[in-house]
Amino acid sequence: MLGAKLTLPDYITRLQTEVGRLDQAAIAKMADLIYQAWENGRFVFIFGNGGSGTTASHFSEDLGKSTLREPELKDESKKRLKVLSLTDNLGWIMAVGNDIGYDQIFVQQLMNYGSAGDVCIAISGSGNSPNVLNAVDWANRHGLITFGLTGYGGGKLKQMQQHGLHVALDDMGMVESLHLCFFHWVLNDVFARINGEGRYAKK
Repeated sequence: MLGAKLTLPDYITRLQTEVGRLDQAAIAKMADLIYQAWENGRFVFIFGNGGSGTTASHFSEDLGKSTLREPELKDESKKRLKVLSLTDNLGWIMAVGNDIGYDQIFVQQLMNYGSAGDVCIAISGSGNSPNVLNAVDWANRHGLITFGLTGYGGGKLKQMQQHGLHVALDDMGMVESLHLCFFHWVLNDVFARINGEGRYAKK
């Protein structure tokens, strides 16, 4: 844990360094895929374990609500982004984990909901979570688009994913922080495109 070794000023400096090392093209690709899903009426599925699981919930909530202008939230005619966190269906997760196995909790949901052309955002700091890998494998074999968020060495996910962002850092806390940090730019970029605002405003 870097925070156990570094003083606060040194931790902040290290965090700034790691932000600067992120692959900006990969971040932009994630925004492209989500926007294209909105354009084409496709689903975006997001999933991970532990801290990555709560990041999936955060991503999903923000993309579902905050790609709309506030006054449009009650507008039934407004085109919306179809986004779902597979970490949030607790009853289904417990049933599948108990009856079949924890490694099946995400792929079983994809079998019900997923279709070719949908987007899967798979989050795994280690890149080796079996339940994440099973879902990505199924998605790849059934025509879905996969995007992985990894840390450490990237693990098997980095090899399986079609697209992704790798944080080459052996510290789970900072990896998870960086995954969440850049996402808010992705959210803002997708919002601006959908609503024709900011640099996407018509001139």
